[in-house]
Amino acid sequence: MSLIALEEHLFTNDINQRLGGRLFPGFADRLDDVGEQRLAAMDAAGIDLQVLSFPSHEIQEAETRLSIELAHDANDQLAAVVAQRPDRFQAFAALPLSDVDASIRELRRSILDLGFVGPMLFGQTHGHFLDEPQFEPLWAEIEALDVPVYLHPAEPPTAVRDAYYSNIDASIARALERGAWGWHAELGMHVLRLAASGTLERHRSVQLIVGHMGENLPFSLQRASDQLGNPGGLPRNVMQTVLDQVAITMAGYPYEPALLCALLVFGADNILFSVDYPFASNVRAADALAQAPLSPLDREKIASGNARRILNLR
Repeated sequence: MSLIALEEHLFTNDINQRLGGRLFPGFADRLDDVGEQRLAAMDAAGIDLQVLSFPSHEIQEAETRLSIELAHDANDQLAAVVAQRPDRFQAFAALPLSDVDASIRELRRSILDLGFVGPMLFGQTHGHFLDEPQFEPLWAEIEALDVPVYLHPAEPPTAVRDAYYSNIDASIARALERGAWGWHAELGMHVLRLAASGTLERHRSVQLIVGHMGENLPFSLQRASDQLGNPGGLPRNVMQTVLDQVAITMAGYPYEPALLCALLVFGADNILFSVDYPFASNVRAADALAQAPLSPLDREKIASGNARRILNLR
């Protein structure tokens, strides 16, 4: 069974040092490695292709000029890795979202010149969400280029951190604001905003991909849609909009009950295999898919077929 993994991370020491050298303690060496160690970890799980991305909201949120430079250089570094092993790697582009015009230029370069499969965008940028009017030209360009957008959670704004993640042990707060809960609540809400605001209706050909088994959406989408309805008289309710334009990945969720919930809501055509390497185990993720109670056809779709279709991979 061919496996394509979509939320797989690279973070070079060069970019890390330019951001202060403080990011991802304990993971920096594996994030920087694109050689034998990474390939061996892929082979151990039967993963044929990783779609690489820089897992850094910090690139997106840096001071504007630095953000533009970092996104450009990060994408060049990704392109160099893909060029060395195009049989094993592809890439999502980083964009400097605090400057929409620069983001459009970098998106075009990444897709048209570097051959990437789409951008990875990290939640809110300085408290601004992607449904706000200043991002309309970017959505139009994404539609014109006909590429999917991978949405990844971001660090919470300071006001949210202070309200929800204070007055508790620092290590617990750090986990809660990120992968234990906050990331998924934030990104799920971001998708709901894009649907309820009419952004996805205005850009109906846009395909979103969200990780972490749908960022809480499979369990909560029906109730959210009941509460939101058809805001402003939109022709589709929120649930239908999301189901029409959002695919989800298994990144970080090698858990059968969560997969079964996602299957019931999104269907096998809209779920894609992912690991979240190196923050999660390749073997554990591959085993979770192999052992799930799926038909051979549905397993193949999730393993690689849906990725080939959505990412336009040959």
